[in-house]
Amino acid sequence: MFKHPFSFEGRIRRTEFGLSLIMYYVAIIALVFVEESTGNNGFTFIGYIPAFWFMLAQGTRRCHDRGNHGGWQLIPFYVFWMLFAEGEPKSNQYGPDPKGRTDLLDELLAEEPRQEPVQL
Repeated sequence: MFKHPFSFEGRIRRTEFGLSLIMYYVAIIALVFVEESTGNNGFTFIGYIPAFWFMLAQGTRRCHDRGNHGGWQLIPFYVFWMLFAEGEPKSNQYGPDPKGRTDLLDELLAEEPRQEPVQL
């Protein structure tokens, strides 16, 4: 879990996306608290940039798991679909299934052909 959290490539499961969402909101609340207690808006603004990048990357990867382009996360209320809908089984154009589900045909094609000796 959380391999390359700032990368936009690959797929993630619902669990990782949900945990990412919780971490994002905790970080934003902490930044707002620091901002209000210190009164320094310029310094805390720098903290919003990596938090936003993190959530944008995680949302894109979750969209990939659903078989959609990352821009779909900009649709209002699509976050609920990303949280509760199952990802595409097997590999898709964005990468292998994060749950490890494969098709028997995929496994057979991935194996190297075996050369058995000919018996006479």
